[in-house]
This record gives sequence, structure tokens and C-alpha cells, in this order.
Amino acid sequence: MGFQISVQPSNHVFQAEAEETILDAALRQGLALPYGCRYGACGACRGKVLSGQVDHGKALNEVLSEADRRAGFALFCCASASSDLSIESRELRSSEELPVKTLPARVQKLTRAAPDVMLVELRLPASERLQFFAGQYIDILLKGGRRRAFSLANAPHDDGCLQLHIRHVPGGQFTDHVFSTMKDRDMLRFNGPHGSFYLREDSQKPMLLVAGGTGFAPIKAIVEHAIAEKTTRAITLYWGGRERADLYLLPLAEQWAREQPGMRFVPVLSDTPQCEKWSGRIGFVHAAAMQDFPDLSGHQVYVCGSPAMVAAARRDFVGQCQLPENEFFADSFEYAIDEASEAVSEAATVVQNPSNIAG
Repeated sequence: MGFQISVQPSNHVFQAEAEETILDAALRQGLALPYGCRYGACGACRGKVLSGQVDHGKALNEVLSEADRRAGFALFCCASASSDLSIESRELRSSEELPVKTLPARVQKLTRAAPDVMLVELRLPASERLQFFAGQYIDILLKGGRRRAFSLANAPHDDGCLQLHIRHVPGGQFTDHVFSTMKDRDMLRFNGPHGSFYLREDSQKPMLLVAGGTGFAPIKAIVEHAIAEKTTRAITLYWGGRERADLYLLPLAEQWAREQPGMRFVPVLSDTPQCEKWSGRIGFVHAAAMQDFPDLSGHQVYVCGSPAMVAAARRDFVGQCQLPENEFFADSFEYAIDEASEAVSEAATVVQNPSNIAG
């Protein structure tokens, strides 16, 4: 049996299943209620129950006193609905409202998705969570004050374990470590979330998503978040690579297109050896999108990939396809020489309102 929950003052409404916490239900359906630990210890998710009944669950008396409960307050990471509810809580609207944290994380799983792409899953401490918007990134903190930035590839509601897609840069201080010596249960420290590249949920315009290589990571987070919140917006995803191996999660993207109403997926390769059978599109990924969408005046566009691809997409979508400039959101990946360590390392370049990411 489920319950209907309305949020004031926004008037947003969502459904909560029996014994599901209010926060979990809200995040699952795309509402960014504030939270910190998701464990009942920090009080960041505290709000007021205006009407209806809740079960306070594992909320600690030290954080939510009996007087607080009688006054109608609740910790939404612990409380579950016992009836339809009206609650009072602020909702986070922009990246500036999210708390930036420095946290430890343990390597939970390493998956070689392609010869030069590693999927890294990081497990946070049981008492900590990271609240972020779909598309943002974190900085991995290294010795000597150095840091490497990587997109979060998982949706915000699935925040117990963070997923990164890391491309190997030969000679790179961090990526060499990831591909040669990193192992399960290793510890890392990171800082985040960061970046203004994230899904704008206040729009109902159709979305055009364009990814190159590991630029798929934040696009994956955006798609999975849109699926979780049951968006009714049309989504078209173009993912490009030099060869088939660069589309390292191709079955997943194909599955989205099969199962999600209103979603289309177009893979594009720029270099197809004669020995490789390929019946899909060939050429530059943003050019393929332009062929199918000569008029983008009514769209919202998210682009993530190399600096050249992002720059070309911005120039051509805005200049030739009538895309409003304020509806273009992008992240750029660039590789540069780290003179301090005399090695190739990942460095971020801001192209147009992006987060800083190294792929």
C-alpha cells in the first residue's frame, strides 16, 4: 500500500511505498530534498509533518527529541509514511545549494569495460552519503595537493556507491595506478560534488544528449535519473567513438531505447576498420545529430566529450540549428602535460558552463 506525499511550499507530490523512507521515495522520483548522512545522525534532512502520520523509524533521540516529534518534526531519511502526508521541506534547485564534502571511499569493484576504460565503484562509509545532481563530478585527492576530476556515472538516488568511468592515459599518474596497481578495498579520498553540468529538471523540452567516449559517464547519470523520475520528456542519445570498443556499455544504451518510452539511441563510429562489422552511423557524432535535428530551437542539449567535439557542437547547434545558447550545457575532457610530475595527467577545461572533468 502506498501513500501520497505533498511537499510545501513547492506543492510537488510524490508516492511512497509502505516502509519506504520519505527521503528515499522523494529521491527515487527526482525530488532533491536536502540530506547528509541518510542515517539519522546529522539532521540535515529534518523537516516538518504538516498533516498525516509517520513512523520515525531509527531516528535518534539525540538528533530528534521527543519534544521535536510532538511539534511535528521528522528526519525524512528515517521516517516513513503511515498515511497520506503533507510535509514542509526546502528543495535544492542549483548546485550552489549542495554541500561540498571531503570523504573517504573504498574501492568496491573494478571492471575493465574496454581495453582502456575502467569502471570504478567506490563505497562510502555507512554513516555518509553524497548528495549530487545528475551529471556532476568529484575530485579524487592525490598526494601533494593534486587532484583528478571524474564524472559521477550513477544517478543521485543510488548514492551508496559511486561509479566512475576512467580512461587510461599512458604515463598518467593516477590512471596508470588505476590500470596497474589499484585493487578492491583500496582507500581513496575525494571532494565534491562539483560542476554546473547537470540535468535541468524545470524544463519540459525534449532532450538531445551527445556523448563522446567516456563522456558517456555523466550522460548515463542523467538518463538513469530521468528514468527514475519517470520523465515524460523525449530523449535522444547519440554516443560516438572511434571504434566499437569505445562504446563500452553499448548493450545498456540499447536496452534503454528498447524499454523506455520516448527514448531513442543512435551509436556513431568515426573509424570503422574493414574487419569490424558495423551497420550503424559513421562520422562525427554531433554531425549525425545535426542531420536528424536540423532545427533545435525547441530542444535542450547536453554534450560531453573532447574539447574539439564540444566546441564544434556548440558552434553548429547554436549557429546552424537555431538552438538557444542558454539551452546548451556541456562538459569538456582534455589531456594535458602535468609539468610538476613530468607525466601526462588529466586536466579539465571549461568550455561552456561545464563542470571540470577528466575522462
